[in-house]
Amino acid sequence: MQNYDPSSAPSSAALAAMFGAFLIPSLIVGIISIIGMWKVFEKAGKPGWAAIIPIYNVIVLLEIVGKPVWWIILFLIPCINIIFGIWTLNLLSKSFGQSEGFTVGLILLGFVFYPLLGFGNYQYLGPAGAGAGAVGFKPFDPSKDYKDPFNTNPPQS
Repeated sequence: MQNYDPSSAPSSAALAAMFGAFLIPSLIVGIISIIGMWKVFEKAGKPGWAAIIPIYNVIVLLEIVGKPVWWIILFLIPCINIIFGIWTLNLLSKSFGQSEGFTVGLILLGFVFYPLLGFGNYQYLGPAGAGAGAVGFKPFDPSKDYKDPFNTNPPQS
């Protein structure tokens, strides 16, 4: 009967293969996310290199969305940081004129939506879309813009 030796060559090779199988895709996704965030920062008029500095990138992101720098403390509190992280991403999507659906994309598929925001035709409208009125953005008003989907006859004036 053979004894199991974890330092043997076959087990070390298998471990290295498994490590590489997880490491390489993780590095690719991380690099794509960093490049996308770099372009988002540049579109917002901030230095792109700020995307790779660990705490400074959150400070710059808070400046982009128009929130005070002391919010960084909220990102250090467990459970609260999730709420404020989602809120900040929502404000980021609003700053580029996007809806809550884009926020969901940033949360769940950030490695796709950050490059989409950075390399796409989206324009930075100001902190949380402050300049949205200047480019013709009109929010939906249900009292004026409602159209009954079941009524095919136009309303009589």
